[in-house]
Amino acid sequence: MMSVPGSIPWLFRHELRLLWFNAAASSKPGKAARRPGTAGLATIAVVWLALHALAWYAVKLIAGIGMADPRIMVGVSALLFGLMTFMLSSALKSSVMVLFERGDLDLLLSSPLPSRSIFTVRLATVAVGTAAPYLFFLGPFAHMGAVLGHLGWLALYPVLLGTATIIACAAMLLTLGLVRTIGARRTRVIAQIIGALAGAMIFILSQLFSHFASRMEAQAMAAFARAFASDGPLCVDSPLWLPGRALLGEPLPVLGIAALALAAFTFTAGRTHRFFVHGLQQAASSSRTARRPAGGVRYRFGRGLVAAVLFKEWRLILRDPHLISQVALQLIYLLPLFFVIFQRGELRLTALGAGLTLLCSSLTASLAWIVVSAEDAPDLLRLSPSPQRTIRFAKLGAAVLPPLALVLIPLAWLLVRDPLAGLVTVLCVTGAVCTAALIVHWCGRPGSRSDFQTRGKSDVLTTILEMLNSLAWGGLAWALSALVADASDKLIVATWIAAAAVLVVLALSWFLRRPQP
Repeated sequence: MMSVPGSIPWLFRHELRLLWFNAAASSKPGKAARRPGTAGLATIAVVWLALHALAWYAVKLIAGIGMADPRIMVGVSALLFGLMTFMLSSALKSSVMVLFERGDLDLLLSSPLPSRSIFTVRLATVAVGTAAPYLFFLGPFAHMGAVLGHLGWLALYPVLLGTATIIACAAMLLTLGLVRTIGARRTRVIAQIIGALAGAMIFILSQLFSHFASRMEAQAMAAFARAFASDGPLCVDSPLWLPGRALLGEPLPVLGIAALALAAFTFTAGRTHRFFVHGLQQAASSSRTARRPAGGVRYRFGRGLVAAVLFKEWRLILRDPHLISQVALQLIYLLPLFFVIFQRGELRLTALGAGLTLLCSSLTASLAWIVVSAEDAPDLLRLSPSPQRTIRFAKLGAAVLPPLALVLIPLAWLLVRDPLAGLVTVLCVTGAVCTAALIVHWCGRPGSRSDFQTRGKSDVLTTILEMLNSLAWGGLAWALSALVADASDKLIVATWIAAAAVLVVLALSWFLRRPQP
């Protein structure tokens, strides 16, 4: 039976079609959104069947332990809590997309459709899009569990859909609250960064846990024993494990999650659609031309060519929230490096130097691709009367300076703590960022800033050279730092091998360079 045009089912069907087309287009950068082909559908079917085969063996292994074992319930609960962080990341990105980046809400709101229907459908689309990947990968485990006699595992579907709905409502409310507090333009940046932080939170927490558990192993084991005791806060009957009980098919926890999801969806869709329209109006007004200054337009040309290019590139990056979130995701992995310093009460200068080198090299490669390969007006720069060599030097400087500024404090601390080891790290970090920028300059293929996430697929050669450069410099930083601390024949050989690898990668990049205009 066909849905009535203009109704919520009709509009929801259209949104699901767009979601499916966009998911297919994201796997092929540069392609317009269209229906997945036969090859794509066949690949999806083969992967899904392979997941069922993997789930068969996994469920049989878990079933041997016993479903009543507390370890199963704790593990399943921890899995769901971990998935929530990734759900929040994708839900925030989807909320930003449906509010700001789709560009079709002006048309919908000017149509006879009620704003409540539009917002309800958009919210439902965010919830379904958030839950879909996890249902695809975890659904086979529920199916195999049911086949092997654990019908309660089919509760995975309502539990994941309910959890995704709650997370989607929280993400939408957070996005709209940010619009009201800081404006639509800043919300795009903040929401993208929060999404990146949420996606990397599991990694950060695991590093923190590993750090403190290694320092206080005995105390941690005693604390865990007390917490999981029969009268402890993490005992088997603790409400904290209700999500795990729901995933294992206990009726009351499943009904509780479903009721909470329904209440959150009803409240968000029914009470905030006017706020949604207000947020959209703010988003539209933020793109209008700025008001003319009271004193007239003033032009200042005090900066030189290099400074002008540097500030121009940094300004363009700061104005793009998507790029900021993707680059910020790399910076998040800097945090665990600082815990390495204090691990077991000893200074791990070798690991810290190698980590800083790897991070700066990767970050420089990303910024160099944005600045050099994704230049929006290359023809305009070529036709300018300024020397091309100076412009290229300034653009590479725009990619090299931010990573060096980022690690300035750790490098200064290393120089004070151990001058020789700090000097080695400074040299390796500087060499890594300079060669990373040169590799992109020599071998990078022109692209668009919107292809930042998928740049590795369109330029495999440069991606491989960047990775080899990072590994070579990281290995050299580790070998030199270890050699400074305790010289040995093996470390001398490792240092020579790492130095040779750096030179080989640089020479290979030079021979494979693309013609420069």
